[in-house]
Amino acid sequence: MHTESRLAKTPAASAAPEGKWAAYTACVPRGTNYALARRAVLRDLKRGVRSRNDVCDAHPELVRAARNVGERAGRKCPVCDGRDLYYVSYVYGDGLRQANGRCLSHPGELEKLRAKHDEFDRYVVEVCTDCRWNHLGARELHGRRHTA
Repeated sequence: MHTESRLAKTPAASAAPEGKWAAYTACVPRGTNYALARRAVLRDLKRGVRSRNDVCDAHPELVRAARNVGERAGRKCPVCDGRDLYYVSYVYGDGLRQANGRCLSHPGELEKLRAKHDEFDRYVVEVCTDCRWNHLGARELHGRRHTA
């Protein structure tokens, strides 16, 4: 995960779509960025619509994964201003077998999975190990079908 792509770097489609929509969809990234949802949650927290307990509820296993194999975010936690903010990546896919639902824990692991499988999802979660803030940052499609 250390040299893997971060939230904003989702792979583009490798083959241009056919038909009348080809010009509009050829370079669309295959994934979803949840930045707007994150901003809404943080806005609600600031306004008092949500409590800190509502948003700082990371499961102990997620906090452990962030602490041990997460990639440092390089910025402060949006809730507690702590420096212990991490990105943790999980992969899911029908063909992944043993890797399905696993946290990526080694550099180069994402590339190996990309080369070996046609398609799978990577979910990137932002986690603070101090206050237990967590939010899904991105969902990305990976695999041989989606290699740039």
